Amino acid sequence: MEPVKILIAHLTDIVRASIVLLPQIVVALFVIFITWLLARLARGVMNRALKGTRLRPSLKELLTLLLSILVWVAGGMVAAVIVFPGLTPASMLAGLGIGSVAIGFAFKDIFENFLAGIIILFRREMRIGDHIECEGIEGQVDRIAIRESHIRQTDGQLVIVPNAILFKNPVTVRTDRDVRRVTIICGVAYDEDLDAARQVIADAVAACSTVRQGDLPIQVFAQEFADSSINFEVTWWTGATPVEVRKSKDEVVSGVKRGLDDAGIEIPFPYRTLTFKEPLKLRHGSDDTGRDETPES
Repeated sequence: MEPVKILIAHLTDIVRASIVLLPQIVVALFVIFITWLLARLARGVMNRALKGTRLRPSLKELLTLLLSILVWVAGGMVAAVIVFPGLTPASMLAGLGIGSVAIGFAFKDIFENFLAGIIILFRREMRIGDHIECEGIEGQVDRIAIRESHIRQTDGQLVIVPNAILFKNPVTVRTDRDVRRVTIICGVAYDEDLDAARQVIADAVAACSTVRQGDLPIQVFAQEFADSSINFEVTWWTGATPVEVRKSKDEVVSGVKRGLDDAGIEIPFPYRTLTFKEPLKLRHGSDDTGRDETPES
């Protein structure tokens, strides 16, 4: 029976202490209620203040969330001091500091992605709808959240990328501008007039509707002596999205082929010229008796 008596005594002490602290608990609950109202009010004020800005929606949500957390932390500290008068803001902040170090080690990757997400949200170089490429992942940015970004690949698949990857690795933003330069290689036969071929190729590219012109030049340069052809490097500017690039390549390749054909300029197939040190003996066939004809050289 002795353990039962000890348990009853402890429960009695807890009840008495609760009764003594009941006024403070009621006041603390009232403070929590006021904190809830202030947090809602702060969110509403922040939403109205950010409504007319050009900040990203995810960044607006982050700022609103941080303000709400700040209000709740302040209200929680006030409520704790009311219930436990021995506590001071300094001691609570010290406890939070020690706890945050332990939590930081335990959730290192989560906080790394969180901080990377905040930095990415403040960047202007990568926006929703941009086409990017990073670490072999290429597609359109659908969403930038606090911890991860959603990349829609050109085949329709969704890739969820931790923000730390986008922060620590080089990211190619293909649609940072609304134009993009495209390059193809076009070969003509060695015995063709290169200046005439260059002009035909340039005219064919300029006639394509998907080619951006004006201040953006079309360039055709003889690049190399290939096995069967003189290769030209052909560059032009078109839209920045992948589908615009593919459409433009299709139109330009078709137009250059037609232009060279109409001008009678050969686009050679790969071929080889064989040279023998000594003349070959050729046989034209055999007669009905099975005897070979006299070999010729």
